[in-house]
Amino acid sequence: MVILLLRVSLIPDLEEKGKSLRVLPMLSQTTRLPDFDAYADVGEKKSAFFEFLRPIVQDINRATLKKRRFVSEIMLKLEAGKPLSAKEQRRLAALGVEFGVLESEQISEWNTTQTKQLAQSLLKRIDIIPESLVLVQAANESGWGSSRFAREGLNLFGQWCYTKGCGMVPSARAQDMSHEVTVFNTVEDAIASYINNLNTHSAYKLFRAIRAEQRAKGIEPAADALVYGLVNYSERREAYVDELLQMLRHNKVYLEPQDEPENQTLSAVQSDAVGPGIRHDRFVGVQRIS
Repeated sequence: MVILLLRVSLIPDLEEKGKSLRVLPMLSQTTRLPDFDAYADVGEKKSAFFEFLRPIVQDINRATLKKRRFVSEIMLKLEAGKPLSAKEQRRLAALGVEFGVLESEQISEWNTTQTKQLAQSLLKRIDIIPESLVLVQAANESGWGSSRFAREGLNLFGQWCYTKGCGMVPSARAQDMSHEVTVFNTVEDAIASYINNLNTHSAYKLFRAIRAEQRAKGIEPAADALVYGLVNYSERREAYVDELLQMLRHNKVYLEPQDEPENQTLSAVQSDAVGPGIRHDRFVGVQRIS
């Protein structure tokens, strides 16, 4: 199957706080999924699924870490008593809006204490989602890329929208429900939206708190700890978390990066960048491979 790839760049941006993520033209834009059902061997299917998504996740995490590094540098500057330039203030404010901390970009009249508080809040939100956790959750929510919503809408994480016509209507939707399953233009858009959801939605405060605690201890964010912060991702709650933990354990051999130099590069960026919608149900009829 032909996968259309265009070399453009990915810039996550929020039209409004709390609204859908808009991804503007930096990374490859992938507009189709491979036919993962064509793999007769389960191990080969798992490897193909993870290796297809892995570079996209790495690119988005890398872009996120660059933003985190900027905020970390701002914190160091403020703690040293140095004033911010107008350009630095504008960029910090723009990040505040993008990550749902600010309503507007007007911070020019703020004092040092207020600016520090903004930077501290951003450091809790601007951070990576561990690659293995993204991959396992995508596999879980999309039936290893085989669900109707993944194939037709590139929706790999069960994300919902609430405006009539915004996506696909689930066949099993109850009469008193109005949600639709979001349709994405590219795989990059889908992953960026999912990451933004975990980094900004109030339902995942615990997720961000666990990650911030790991950072404070000098530990890189780890999937097996952060997964407990996803208890609100599904109405199955603890059972859902247990299922993800089981998948992390059972698929460890497939989750290990095969491109070692690329992984080392991302780890190096992580070392330099450290600083101080709930979906209510699961898709029906999705193939499960644990």
